[in-house]
Amino acid sequence: MIMRILGEGQYEITEEHLGRLNTLDSALQAAADAGDEAAFAAALSALLDAVRSLGTRLPDERITPSDLVLPDEDTSLTQVRELLSDEGLIPG
Repeated sequence: MIMRILGEGQYEITEEHLGRLNTLDSALQAAADAGDEAAFAAALSALLDAVRSLGTRLPDERITPSDLVLPDEDTSLTQVRELLSDEGLIPG
């Protein structure tokens, strides 16, 4: 799966890491649902850090369609709420 972090780049994530990312995504969803700005910022940071550490960064010159686009760390709770589905940012 190819995940893009807006303003940063793309990462290739193997299937084995999706469970961990879904757990972090659930925490993000819970914080957004509760309107807890501090928990939201921490959850978004943790999710993006996990994508960076578990994924393999693709070269900027390689143009590949993204399976999933994640907001950057400066995205507000209100903006992310508009992106969230019932399954969070990461389906599954």
